[in-house]
Amino acid sequence: MGLCELHFRSTALEKHTGANVILPEGEAAEKGPFPVFYLLHGLSDDYTRWARQTSIERYVEGLPLIVVMPDGGRGFYSDAEQGFAYETAIVKDLVDYVDRMFHTKAERAGRCIGGLSMGGYGALKLALKYPNLFCSANSHSGALGFAHGDFPPDNPFGVEFERVVGKHPAGGPNDLFTLAERIDRARLPALRIDCGTEDFLIDDNRAFQAHLAKLDLPHEYAEFPGAHDWSYWDTHVQEAIAFHRRYLGL
Repeated sequence: MGLCELHFRSTALEKHTGANVILPEGEAAEKGPFPVFYLLHGLSDDYTRWARQTSIERYVEGLPLIVVMPDGGRGFYSDAEQGFAYETAIVKDLVDYVDRMFHTKAERAGRCIGGLSMGGYGALKLALKYPNLFCSANSHSGALGFAHGDFPPDNPFGVEFERVVGKHPAGGPNDLFTLAERIDRARLPALRIDCGTEDFLIDDNRAFQAHLAKLDLPHEYAEFPGAHDWSYWDTHVQEAIAFHRRYLGL
């Protein structure tokens, strides 16, 4: 597989930003257009971490698939009340740029999205909020309770998060629980959620899964032994790829 690094200007961010992109090679590259898997990083990471910490390039080897790993800063893939507009930067600037630069299948049926931790939250949020863009979405160890309530005063990231989603985010445009309630069921992307049983975010994942079940929204949910670490994500991204392949028709 080919690996390239993109640097481009995002209108939404009003700055240059970056992304790593895995491109098909050999027989897999002979026929296009190619579907795209947008893979989002976590809070303490950047756009290089998926390629540096997992074997994602090897896992997609031989597939007619483009993998785009963008930079999301610490912005929770949201248009911050005080700060950068990372949501628009992904769904508008990045998607448009990728479709211009590469031979992509530039339609809903040709796009999927996933991520870990902050990126797991971001992947589900963007898929539920923009169901016309993505046919499937997955979350590993997602921060899925983010924006569903007020931040406790002893949360060390409370001030930082408040700048992104505001003082009372529950019920707003960044609340996964609310977005799930309002989704047009006819456009619901395929959803997959997994989390490690030793992960500190396991309760958030269980709560959101229960919410989807209560709403009778189709989804896959799985728990596995493991914590909030790269060993877990390197293992289970392989299942996410298999999941997306079904909906991309690969």
